[in-house]
Amino acid sequence: MYELAIIWDWIGFAVRWLHVITAIAWIGSSFYFIALDLGLNRDIAGPADGEEWQVHGGGFYHIQKYLVAPAAMPEHLTWFKWESYATWLSGAALLAIVYWAGAELYLIDAEKADLLVWQAVLISAASLAVGWIIYDAFCKSPLGDQPTVLMILLFALLVAMSWGYDQVFTGRAALLHLGAFTATIMTANVFLIIIPNQRIVVADLKAGRVPDAKYGKIAKLRSTHNNYLTLPVIFLMLSNHYPLAFATEYSWLIAALVFLMGVSIRHYFNSMHAREGRPNWTWAVTVILFIAIMGLSTAPMFAPVEEAEARILNAHETRFASAQGFDEAYNIVQGRCSMCHAREPVWDGIRWAPKGVLLETEGDVARHARDVMIQSGVSHAMPPANITWMEPEERAAIVRWYRSAWGQDR
Repeated sequence: MYELAIIWDWIGFAVRWLHVITAIAWIGSSFYFIALDLGLNRDIAGPADGEEWQVHGGGFYHIQKYLVAPAAMPEHLTWFKWESYATWLSGAALLAIVYWAGAELYLIDAEKADLLVWQAVLISAASLAVGWIIYDAFCKSPLGDQPTVLMILLFALLVAMSWGYDQVFTGRAALLHLGAFTATIMTANVFLIIIPNQRIVVADLKAGRVPDAKYGKIAKLRSTHNNYLTLPVIFLMLSNHYPLAFATEYSWLIAALVFLMGVSIRHYFNSMHAREGRPNWTWAVTVILFIAIMGLSTAPMFAPVEEAEARILNAHETRFASAQGFDEAYNIVQGRCSMCHAREPVWDGIRWAPKGVLLETEGDVARHARDVMIQSGVSHAMPPANITWMEPEERAAIVRWYRSAWGQDR
């Protein structure tokens, strides 16, 4: 199990790396095409809906957009879809690796909902589909012709899911799942609406039929929604690194305000690209929202020590708390780590436990056994710069304790 933990961590690293790379590709192409579409010069004669000249990399590019399709099918047609698909698939794999396989540590909060692992995983997986079903129904209803009302309803759905996730999962998992929930809507837009509509247009063109302009209109609406949702999703995916975002009483409301921040920021850049001026008021709105988020994050972050000590350990945690060498490992962690990883840190300059990881009580240490082993046993990531002088013998003792929990005493 010791070797498996190392291999599993590297697999998580590789999938996370893939997810970041594909997300960069998807976000980059999405932002570029929205900016391109908004910035087209439409005061031109001819069948094209607009055109633009650009310069990059030492060359000039002449770009034309056809609202429906050109007169003849181009010989080479590039489809922008795999960036989206690869981002979602790698994200789903990462969700399974971190939150499903590590459900007892990262997903389940027994004080909120005392779930079995399979129940938590089922809720996690099923919830991702709910948003798409409701959102798609909204878009296909008469509300599809009222973009502003549609966006308000989408925001209400996201706020409701933010609150709901916070009632069931850990704070870290709640915000991450809200990001996955939103990203699922975005990828489903590409996979189930945008690309199929484009294929209908291509098929009509090949058959000599005049394509219906409604397919392009529908695809553009979904693409615009994706554009406004991108920045909040990035925040939510990064939120698990910042306890001030995920480990506060009002984390669900913080997430809701982040969506409004994303809208205000994108509105500024979209207006600028469309040559409709620079609505600088959006920056004031963004700052006000951010200040409100900062205020909400000051709510009490963690339960008192007495409540944490009274918490009943689950079977996984009991394995480590009762393993040979636990007392020694616990004392090492207390002496080298707990001054920062505490409910009230005593290390100068540290106000909250880094990444929300608490290592004060025996239950805390047992709960984070794998992280303690990888961060301070196998690697020297912790303590940072070995500022508390953790000795090689102490690191070896932590590894021995972890091994003994799995019957590996060598």
